[in-house]
Amino acid sequence: MNNKIGKILVLLSLVFVSFPTTTAFADDNSRDTRITRNLDIFNSLFKELNMFYVDSIDIDKSMETAINAMLDDVDPYTEYIPASAREDFMVISTGEYGGIGSYIYERNGNVYISEPYEGSPAAKAGLKPGDRIVMIDNDSVAGWGSDKVSQQLKGQASTQLKLVIARKYDPDSIKTFYITREKIKVDPVSYYGVTHGNIGYIALDTYNEHSAANVKKALLELKANPAVKYIVLDLRGNGGGLLDSAIQLVGLFVPKGTQVLQTRGKTKQQERTFKTTDEPVDTEIPLAVLIDGGTASAAEITAGALQDFDRAVVIGSRSFGKGLVQATRQLPFDALFKVTVSKYYIPSGRLIQEIDYSKKNDDGTPKHVTDSTDQVFYTAHGRKVTSGGGITPDITIEAAKASRLAYNIVRDGWAFDYAVKYASEHPTIPTPENFTITDEIFNDFKKFIDPDKFQYDKVCETSFASLKKTAEAEGYLNDETSAEFDRLEKLLKHDLDKDLDLHRSDIEKILAKEIIKGYYFQKGQMIYGLKQDKCTQQASDIFNKEGEYKRILNLAPAAKPSQNKQEKNQGKNKAKK
Repeated sequence: MNNKIGKILVLLSLVFVSFPTTTAFADDNSRDTRITRNLDIFNSLFKELNMFYVDSIDIDKSMETAINAMLDDVDPYTEYIPASAREDFMVISTGEYGGIGSYIYERNGNVYISEPYEGSPAAKAGLKPGDRIVMIDNDSVAGWGSDKVSQQLKGQASTQLKLVIARKYDPDSIKTFYITREKIKVDPVSYYGVTHGNIGYIALDTYNEHSAANVKKALLELKANPAVKYIVLDLRGNGGGLLDSAIQLVGLFVPKGTQVLQTRGKTKQQERTFKTTDEPVDTEIPLAVLIDGGTASAAEITAGALQDFDRAVVIGSRSFGKGLVQATRQLPFDALFKVTVSKYYIPSGRLIQEIDYSKKNDDGTPKHVTDSTDQVFYTAHGRKVTSGGGITPDITIEAAKASRLAYNIVRDGWAFDYAVKYASEHPTIPTPENFTITDEIFNDFKKFIDPDKFQYDKVCETSFASLKKTAEAEGYLNDETSAEFDRLEKLLKHDLDKDLDLHRSDIEKILAKEIIKGYYFQKGQMIYGLKQDKCTQQASDIFNKEGEYKRILNLAPAAKPSQNKQEKNQGKNKAKK
């Protein structure tokens, strides 16, 4: 089924769920009449296609193509979820499934164990990063993709599976494991602990049914430690999830009954106000929230609300900018429809949506929201914040940009493969706090990379060839310019050994995390990363500098009357909508 057919089938194949079939007396140009007419066309077209197209078509695939083509024209968050994908979708919401508990990944036609979860059946059985999956039960996985392998590894808790793997660098390379599946609970809090001497650090990866409760558990445990004077909540890379979970999490730090959010949609049903419903854990402890371009949706609600309340200093780079709310609707035959139903507004009254999908540029791409002077809002203590384009941090620290060489090392699995080799030769390593990439390790890694197999990005070479071709087409390529091109081409040749040394700092971080993962799981990677994390260090500097935290948040009592500005602004904003 090609894209043209897919676009033709766009004619509202799901609309029958939401709209009546109208009446014969309706105006020919009314919305209901147009819906009915288009559904009739779609129905007839699909039947004709199925009956007369020269080859057989996959009916389910064709229908899914039609649905997805229609939804692609709406926004990226409105999705059709067929019955076959329902279980995976529910795992995102609950963080629970039956299985062995391991990340897997696909490369070069094979599927590998990437990282067992700490304490999971996979980890307890002895599976390691780099193990290539050969058989599941009595079925060879040759030709299987990671999706199919994942389906076979999952199953009811207490059921057993037989897993055959190939382990590189092991004399007994083919190993068989009998693993009993368990109910796997993916902890949304990937790590919490004490860092920088007096900071209680909590990393939250997603917003599912357990996020608020698990953050609360971590917060209470950290507060019980006499050394902890401050809290850092790390939401970097957190793509969001359940809206209610975000409200509950904000409620850990603000008084019960505090209004956190308003939603507004097409109907009155979507106009809702969300307030905290539980007693907080701590409304006074100095708090910093870390964000970046991967912080989105529910995570932005948390960061934005705490910023609007002047309850936390927000540190990092601008967040993603997703101010849309989705609801899940039941469809026939156990399918689901996740549809955008409203926009959300955080306490200051601002909307942080970056893209307006209802408006298109000339090339068909959706328009980006542009900040303007009338989009200024005020926090509880009178600080100016803006609407649209995500959450702008109070203290901006742009994420470090890795070199293209480092990107290629990750993309092609060089660091991962070396870590597998390293683990086979070293039964133990120092703790994450004390582990470093020594000259010996780095030089060994350099020898591990085969220059003939290392794939550089061809950006420079492609641009150079294009320039040379253009010069020839325009008559500038003569003996003199050809000689200069030849000289420049030699200067642009990659020297892998030199490049690795030049970008050693980036490569060391990647390599260390891959090695540590094999011994201390994801928590070990987090502990190592905190040693050199600029955002956490910035939070520490703010907390420990006398008066700095209060200065940034404008917590002086005289600033409180500016709350009136906030209320006026909210009123103006509501009137405009």
